[in-house]
Amino acid sequence: MRVLVIGDIVGQPGRNAIKNLVPALKKEEHIDFVIANAENAAGGSGVTPQIADELFGYGVDVMTTGDHIWNRKEIAPYLDKNNRLLRPANYPKGAPGSGSCVVSAGAVNVGVINLAGRVFMDPIECPFKTVREEIEKLKASTKIIFVDIHAEATSEKVALGWFLDGVVTCVFGTHTHIQTADERILHKGTAYITDLGMTGPYESVIGRRVDQILTRFVTQLPTRFEMAEADVKLAGAIVDVDEKNGKATAINRIQVEDK
Repeated sequence: MRVLVIGDIVGQPGRNAIKNLVPALKKEEHIDFVIANAENAAGGSGVTPQIADELFGYGVDVMTTGDHIWNRKEIAPYLDKNNRLLRPANYPKGAPGSGSCVVSAGAVNVGVINLAGRVFMDPIECPFKTVREEIEKLKASTKIIFVDIHAEATSEKVALGWFLDGVVTCVFGTHTHIQTADERILHKGTAYITDLGMTGPYESVIGRRVDQILTRFVTQLPTRFEMAEADVKLAGAIVDVDEKNGKATAINRIQVEDK
């Protein structure tokens, strides 16, 4: 099977890219399943129930998030109702929603786990210990498991990739909005990439207007950060999976312009 994993969807431009590009990509690339990070889909920060439904309607099967998941208070009840929108599994017990799910893709089940890093981020539960617990829950239902590690530090993401090599199908990173060129199949059959990049406006500073970000850096004064709009692209990767053993056989980065 083939799985499309999509980097951080940023604001309306990113949502438009999903709407305009995902249906064609699924057809042209013979995609069986789509996973996308949606934590910045609402104005560049958080996601609302309406936007989540919108993105599911465009062909996304599972959505992951990260440290901005709680920025829209109305999302908490939705997380409890729809387990295809995940929040990081390593938030403390009792947080709304779930950090993992198993979803049918025809005759095959696909498991997805969402984690958040701790280096330069909020000090939540250990992602390494948490992911092992989540994998045990999913293994009874599927051999195909994708892990989104939403983290700042490349070292933490790379370490998790090696930690899970041969245990899961794919480990992909999100959060930095900058696509990395290190996609590979690790020794024991796990696909890995440090960061998928951003699905949104690239004539920007990670999605925000260049002039406003430059003002903040130069003056260090409080500045309003508005969404940029130009040069919109979808960024991510396509992973080929052996359905029999859950191993990845190929991973290829993509960047597709939303013309």
